[in-house]
Amino acid sequence: MSDTNSILILPGDGIGAEVMAEVVKVIDWFQDNRGMAFTVDHDLVGGAAYDAHGKPLSDETMAKAQAVDAVLLGAVGGPKYDDLDFSLKPERGLLRLRKEMDLYANLRPAQCFDALADFSSLKREVVAGLDILIVRELTSGIYFGQPRGIEDDTSEGNEGGRVGINTQRYTSGEIRRVARSAFELAKKRDNRVCSMEKANVMESGILWRQEVQWVHDNEYPDVELSHMYADNGAMQLVRNPRQFDVIVTDNLFGDILSDAAAMLTGSLGMLPSASLGAPMANGRPKALYEPVHGSAPDITGQGKANPIACILSFAMALRYSFDRGDAASELEAAVEKVLADGLRTADLTGPGGGDAISTSQMGDSIVAALSSAA
Repeated sequence: MSDTNSILILPGDGIGAEVMAEVVKVIDWFQDNRGMAFTVDHDLVGGAAYDAHGKPLSDETMAKAQAVDAVLLGAVGGPKYDDLDFSLKPERGLLRLRKEMDLYANLRPAQCFDALADFSSLKREVVAGLDILIVRELTSGIYFGQPRGIEDDTSEGNEGGRVGINTQRYTSGEIRRVARSAFELAKKRDNRVCSMEKANVMESGILWRQEVQWVHDNEYPDVELSHMYADNGAMQLVRNPRQFDVIVTDNLFGDILSDAAAMLTGSLGMLPSASLGAPMANGRPKALYEPVHGSAPDITGQGKANPIACILSFAMALRYSFDRGDAASELEAAVEKVLADGLRTADLTGPGGGDAISTSQMGDSIVAALSSAA
């Protein structure tokens, strides 16, 4: 494992630059106070890259992303770019990063801080203490399977004369590698994995269940494994989400289930994510970390953005790329303290919630909480 911690920061568009500026404060604090050495480079992605280079991600930036230990991304997109050709839209830059880095395991934690339990759409007693991790397969499945498209169809009874086709396709290898990621992550948590699919109606679901079971039986027999149909999983996430530790599922179901789990926590501004690939020569995985929220052009430049999701994305980098779970926990505890002290950005105030603090004030408060606990 290398002692050098290299990071490429891609703020992107909209509020991306604002929230990423607060992450830089946190990175600087860990360098100054915990003896961690980071080499940090900054570059462009999304609309910002299009404005500078005529494309949403330059080849030079892509090469940098392939070479570093972790990419930190803010957000991409905005109405300014709505009329661009599909191939040039800001989101294509993010998709290129995921594809060419082969980031097959998307990690979406859903953690409910006690101070925000009342912001959830569910009752406090259902979500208080929630801490689950959804591992979504990110590079295969129905979003990528062939054949796909919209074709003419003149079969009898087909009014309109067209058919839309998407193919759900998984190989054993694709399933096994994301299952291994889930089992490895579970070993660092509560040692439980629930695999979700639709083996009752889909052959790909049968294969998914069989291959996840194979990986468990042959490689991770010490990790508790259960299986659940994805539709029941959606119901259970609303009924009793704390029954889960790590959930592993395919691309389509992971997309849906992770968004459902996200709303259990109270605000999109609180949700980080990681996308991980195969280990590099130094043993660290290819990795991209980003908040779940979008570029929020309606509040850009107003100091209203919540930087916590981006800061917690860096906490995930500390844990999964730099093997510093202690530092990640320290940062998460600082966020929790700030929230417990009643400090809120605009998205977290709610009716009667008091005055909101700015984006930079939230970053400063988290750094201060780190210092006070040191």
